[in-house]
Amino acid sequence: MFTGVLPAVVTPFKKGEVDEESLRELIEFQVGNGVHGIVPCGTTGESATLSHEEHERVVEIAVDQVKGRVPVVAGTGSNNTAEAIRLTAHAKKAGADGVLMISPYYNKPTQEGIYQHYKKVAQEVAIPIVVYNIPGRTASNIEPTTFARMAEIDNIVGVKEASGSMKQITEIIRLCGDKLTVVSGEDFLTYPLMAVGGKGVICVVANLVPQDMADLCNLLLAGEFEKAKPLYYRLLPLCHAMFYETNPAPVKAALEMMGKISSGEVRLPLAPMSEDNRNKVRKELEVYGIL
Repeated sequence: MFTGVLPAVVTPFKKGEVDEESLRELIEFQVGNGVHGIVPCGTTGESATLSHEEHERVVEIAVDQVKGRVPVVAGTGSNNTAEAIRLTAHAKKAGADGVLMISPYYNKPTQEGIYQHYKKVAQEVAIPIVVYNIPGRTASNIEPTTFARMAEIDNIVGVKEASGSMKQITEIIRLCGDKLTVVSGEDFLTYPLMAVGGKGVICVVANLVPQDMADLCNLLLAGEFEKAKPLYYRLLPLCHAMFYETNPAPVKAALEMMGKISSGEVRLPLAPMSEDNRNKVRKELEVYGIL
């Protein structure tokens, strides 16, 4: 259902508050450059430090700014199932086309607990759900056999896979077939994941270069792997640069350098990038030709 490149858009801040003007301009930059969807309130959108009111407002802004041109897949995950239901219900009411739900973090639930969490949300809110597996942030991995169980739930439609393991990715695709759309949660794995049957990427670097990431995904979806390869390798250093420090500090710094947002401000406990790493990011932007 959700394929191609879907930028995980940053939430711009200005003096501690959500900068609505910059957010709208950034979303317009993405949509105007051919992306296949928009993902507000993901990890890159600093969902963990948004108040409930801010979270809801950012989703509403995204839906309003997109105006149906591409799907909006709102981040609504939580380590609290009741809260995930509430956020998901709000996203549906706001007009989102689907939701992205991170696996419950910190709790370290069993595979059964993970399955029951998603099943409960899916039963309570009739909206397409993309499951987000990122063990490095959640302290638990969703196993391929658990995905196979979730694939039998009608409105669980996809998975954002950020385990970094091609073994796991291929096993999910083997077990789930067409029942789940698998997209990458790691920018640098977009090409290999799509080469084995994945359908796209929920992406950090697309904040900076939406057209190039859209072109890459369009080529890969068309099976034009040889044509896509030079673009993939051109993008790769920029993808890596977005993780010199904890996401989204690097991409926000880059967007500020490019003049796409008013400030690269992040919220505590994240801190601004070190000057050394800022200079490294700036160099990659210059090499790429976008600064």
